[in-house]
Amino acid sequence: MIRVLLAEDMHMVRGALVALLNLETDIEVVAEVASGDQILPTAESVRPDVAVIDIDLPGKDGLTAAVEIHENLPACHTLILTSLGRPGTVRRALDAKVSGFLLKDAPSEKLANAVRSVAVGRRFIDSELALAAWETDDCPLTPREIEILSLAAGGRNVADIAAELFLSPGTVRNYLAAVVTKLNASNRVHAIRIATEAEWL
Repeated sequence: MIRVLLAEDMHMVRGALVALLNLETDIEVVAEVASGDQILPTAESVRPDVAVIDIDLPGKDGLTAAVEIHENLPACHTLILTSLGRPGTVRRALDAKVSGFLLKDAPSEKLANAVRSVAVGRRFIDSELALAAWETDDCPLTPREIEILSLAAGGRNVADIAAELFLSPGTVRNYLAAVVTKLNASNRVHAIRIATEAEWL
């Protein structure tokens, strides 16, 4: 029997996932939690084989909790659930050494198969998520360009950014122009949207 800990903050979704997994003859949900900071203490208590974790949780995000499990309970494998298959998220999940990564709207049998795969030590990455990660280029921006674009995204104007970073306004404008060019954006707002969707900011 595969023992599962389920972490999901939405009560109805959590209940549905528990019911789906408990329908499987070889899977048993032994604990369920609603926040990220409950995951490690609960896992240490019940010792599950697999922790199925929503990526967006209150208290502590799912990837942070997965890293903690990896470090403290290496025998427990982690399967991350997400509603958004953004490339940056996929790469962060892979960097966190999660065992599996699955879209929330995947068919129920896919979830059960993912749990079975990670329970025996195999990686399970949803094909759509894997494709999104492979098709996306690495960030072409320098750390300074990201810093300046992040400030612009936060509503700062050129003069404010220049004052905060001890640069001249002309230098800040040059950086922003370079960002627009590198991202093939039509303007600064478009560049911010591209960088945000790719999770570079």
